[in-house]
Amino acid sequence: MTTATMNKSGLMAPPVAQTMQQRSLVIGVIAAIASVAGVFLAPGSFYSAYLIGFMFWLGLSLGCMAILMLYHLVGGAWGTVIRRILESGMMTLPLMFVLFIPILLNLPTLYFWARPEGLTDPKIAEIAHSYLNFNGILVRYIVYFVIWIGMAYFLNRWSTEQDSIVGQSTLRFRAMSSIGLVIYSLTISFAVIDWVMSLQARWISTIYGLLFIAGEALSAFCFCVVIESILGKRKPMSEYLTDTEVHDHGKFMLAFVMVWAYFNFSQWLIIWSGNLPEEIPWYVRRMNGGWETVALFLVVFHFAVPFALLLSRQLKRKARTLVWLASWLIFMRIVDIFWHIEPASHPTFHISWVHFAIVAGIGGLWMAHFFHNLRSRPLLAVNAPQTLRLLEPSHE
Repeated sequence: MTTATMNKSGLMAPPVAQTMQQRSLVIGVIAAIASVAGVFLAPGSFYSAYLIGFMFWLGLSLGCMAILMLYHLVGGAWGTVIRRILESGMMTLPLMFVLFIPILLNLPTLYFWARPEGLTDPKIAEIAHSYLNFNGILVRYIVYFVIWIGMAYFLNRWSTEQDSIVGQSTLRFRAMSSIGLVIYSLTISFAVIDWVMSLQARWISTIYGLLFIAGEALSAFCFCVVIESILGKRKPMSEYLTDTEVHDHGKFMLAFVMVWAYFNFSQWLIIWSGNLPEEIPWYVRRMNGGWETVALFLVVFHFAVPFALLLSRQLKRKARTLVWLASWLIFMRIVDIFWHIEPASHPTFHISWVHFAIVAGIGGLWMAHFFHNLRSRPLLAVNAPQTLRLLEPSHE
């Protein structure tokens, strides 16, 4: 009997995962009911709030898939301990496929180019005729999710097979991941153009998709830190999660905080330098009417403060301290998406109770699905070469 076989039953998620699943489902259902009420009680806020909640939780699903593919390409103990967390996160994509339907059915409420009055603008009419129309959005939405769910399905299926087959080659994981990261980068860039950038359809930024890619990767690492801080207090994760892996996750958080800031500054600098009439309205909208306060808040608390704190080696080595910063950055990711989406519908600062209800509603359902996935298999891919090296010393 192999080491992996002996430990397979002992590597299942602790009972706290079931507790978290049940609590998440209760919160999700209650908040979802409140969100539905928001359609009637706060119709002016509901659909933009729904897009914010959808984009954040979709970004977390895709961020988990992207980081998983990065791990399959480069390897490392940092990814071995969170591999199943990432796989469980990416397998929520079918849920997100369903949750896009309310947006698809209410395009005119969100997007100016989908309304009859939008077509009186020759530029908007040209864009709507050639690209931004219901049929185009529908086809591309299906294509995006078929690709994302397809990649996630095979990565997840092969990982499950690895639990039962000793010595299975990891070549197919690397092959899928090498092309998968390129496909992910292209598809999410086009999806962001369709669903977010087109809120102001006359505005164009060639770097816009990269802002979301960096944010999704940051969200995924922050989420992994939060989950490992919960599971790391209990067996089996307490036996193999060390300060070294936590430190690595903290360094990745620092890296993506800087990448996010770099992409945002690059976009702003290029547009500010060009000062072109078709480019500056996006920033003019977000630098007036109270939205400039949110922008400053993002500069300070999404970049400056986390950057300074993450320079501390001591902070990054302890899950119980790093988790607070990870949780804050998850909140800031929601604020960032809020700042990208909400000003398109409301020129002056606007926030409603329905924003909180929708983020909690989608989030509760997402987390319940995540913990269901996490409980279905061992917390480690037991026959993976990296896992065997991690487990063997404890059984010598």
